[in-house]
Amino acid sequence: MKAAQITRYSKNIRMTVNDIPVPEIGDDDILIRVKAAAVNPVDILNLTGAVRLIQDYKMPLTLGNECAGIVEKAGRHVTRFQPGDRVYSRLPVSSLGAFAEYVAVPALAAARMPEGLDFVTAAAIPLTGLTAYQAITEELCAQPGETVFIPGGSGSFGQMAVPIAKALGLRVIVSGNARAKDALLSAGADRYIVYTEENDWETLSGVDYIIDTLGDKEFDHELSVLKENGILLSLRGIPNGAFAQKNNFPLIKRLLFTLAGAKYDRKAKRQGKAYKFLFVRADGAQLEKITQIVEANHIAPKIDPREFDLSQINDALQLVAGGHINGKVILRFLNFCLECSGLRNQAAVFISALLCQIMNGGYRNKLLAENERHSLFLY
Repeated sequence: MKAAQITRYSKNIRMTVNDIPVPEIGDDDILIRVKAAAVNPVDILNLTGAVRLIQDYKMPLTLGNECAGIVEKAGRHVTRFQPGDRVYSRLPVSSLGAFAEYVAVPALAAARMPEGLDFVTAAAIPLTGLTAYQAITEELCAQPGETVFIPGGSGSFGQMAVPIAKALGLRVIVSGNARAKDALLSAGADRYIVYTEENDWETLSGVDYIIDTLGDKEFDHELSVLKENGILLSLRGIPNGAFAQKNNFPLIKRLLFTLAGAKYDRKAKRQGKAYKFLFVRADGAQLEKITQIVEANHIAPKIDPREFDLSQINDALQLVAGGHINGKVILRFLNFCLECSGLRNQAAVFISALLCQIMNGGYRNKLLAENERHSLFLY
């Protein structure tokens, strides 16, 4: 099969498409024939090694964090899926691989795709959907009626976070660019602040929760609009000691993250507030709940109109790195099931042999003999 891989971490966006074996699956896994895979900023972090303290990888590494496709095989212990099911997944952080024609995934990390969505649209959901769901229900423990502010929420995260937050009963405020305003308000945002027209820290106060997508540069402004005892949860800032402890990191990593995040913890604590960091994990059960929300609210994330296949992975990554995108960037796969691929190979061998006979004469008897022996129909 074809897979986009790196052999070392690098600041240069340069992946190679290689021929590698189709992965074997364990008793609790499924083999997904990938039909679409989303390209995300986190893929660039994986490529450059920027998150290697959170998760380091053996090389060569097939990248790709989320995908949609068809179950090709199911392990002996898998009862939730069977071959032919249309599924999607945020792959476990420890075992990426969505930028490939096939990927082995723990069954517990996958869910059936929402009804009515194609593979391309479904592939855009797992990563941002799970990030929003885990942020709201686990890290913030937000309750219906409370307010969450998402600065910089005009991108793909906001597209999923806003309707999920509304479905969970929250009041949602978003800041972002002007062109996304109507779409986010239509998705359910209660208020949208165009950052070029007003400063959110001058107009907001007493917000229950903040989900930060901008990182360190806006930390002080974000903290200022948060109520006392409120929580600032960062998706892009610096991990802290609480994050390392929750994820059971080794002692040395806990110490490193405690030191790295100390400045943010101190600033928040001085104001009677809390700082947290989130790196989304795979969770098929939560993805099923997101599927229900997507179906009930007819959510369809916006897809960038530029199309890419696996051979254009570097172009897709460069586009995401540049930041000038209009929705999720998706790789599309035109692949065949393993059985069909085998039949196609048999057909290719047969046709090749036939052409040789035509070139050398005596082809009629050979054709009749091959047809009788294989009963092979070409259509």
